[in-house]
Amino acid sequence: MASTERLYFADPFLHRFTGRVVAHAAWNGAPSIILDRTAFYPEAGGQMADRGVLGGAVVRDVQVDDAGLVHHVLELSEGGALPEVGAELPGEIDRVRRRLHMALHTGQHMLSRALVDVANAHTVSSRLGETLCTIDVDLDVLDERKVAEAEEFVNAVIEDDVAIRAFFPTPEELAALPLRRQPKVTENIRVVQIDGFDVSPCGGTHCTRSAQVGMIRVLGVERNKGKGRVLFSAGRRARSELWAEAGTLRGLSRAFTCGPGEVPTSIDKLRRELTEAREALGAARARLAEHTAAELASALEQSPEHRVVAVVEGASPESLRAIAARLTARPEAVVLLAGQGPEGLPVLIARGSGASFGCGAFLKRLAEAAGG
Repeated sequence: MASTERLYFADPFLHRFTGRVVAHAAWNGAPSIILDRTAFYPEAGGQMADRGVLGGAVVRDVQVDDAGLVHHVLELSEGGALPEVGAELPGEIDRVRRRLHMALHTGQHMLSRALVDVANAHTVSSRLGETLCTIDVDLDVLDERKVAEAEEFVNAVIEDDVAIRAFFPTPEELAALPLRRQPKVTENIRVVQIDGFDVSPCGGTHCTRSAQVGMIRVLGVERNKGKGRVLFSAGRRARSELWAEAGTLRGLSRAFTCGPGEVPTSIDKLRRELTEAREALGAARARLAEHTAAELASALEQSPEHRVVAVVEGASPESLRAIAARLTARPEAVVLLAGQGPEGLPVLIARGSGASFGCGAFLKRLAEAAGG
């Protein structure tokens, strides 16, 4: 059986086509159909598969095997059958998804090129995920300033709207091309050439001009398995992320009754006020603990067993510890304290260094008696 003709090689913007069913097959246990030709891109090279509709059925997955046959996995109703061999099926690609993948993949090529030129960082792998795209390079540490410079470089090339060509060169043409990396196959090598900028072997779907990428946006730099990793987005996804972040910033500016650019200053002011309030609260709690401990100390002095039992209204576990620490400075003291507050009833049992009271054993018996 001849390999599937892939229509997106000639036209990445092709969204409607017809193909003839040449075989029934299976992919990872799921029934699939093989067409004589397809515009659906199968998952490969770090790029996700296309989605869409084929013969009225939703295409759930698209994969390619070692023989070059493209498997279309359909969502069938219960008891539904695959289209018959020989049937001509209309297909329609999810245009928004395809267009995003074109921008992401072309953006990845451009950012990989810029990282070489700016930071001497060569791409060893890349992944274009549903929510996150990454480039791993051969450096263990990436300078964030260099990555920002590479991002700016790519966006300048995007603004220049240079031509992008995807083609199958002859062996002689291929030998003369300044490839950024060597091809992973030895036959039918396809090359994507971004005019005056980058030349790389690739079988993915790409934009035909750099302005179609829209923009490239670096989201962060990190280390992964001993390699430097760049997180990025492009095109529609990058715009959506920026709009969402801008909406969050506008919401904060309304909450702080300031302009969007003044939000960081307002947050810094709020942090300072919170720190001051915490310090004041800590001081107040310390004074309260001191006062409460002084009151309970007199009861402790009057106890023939050197014990004090008390419920401290509104006391937190930290306050109970502070009070107990003052009381157990007396070596013979045994202190049983509880707090009362909206979050429950903290209980603390402590003893001085000279007491032999079994705090843990007593608390266990107390819990059992209370059904705890």
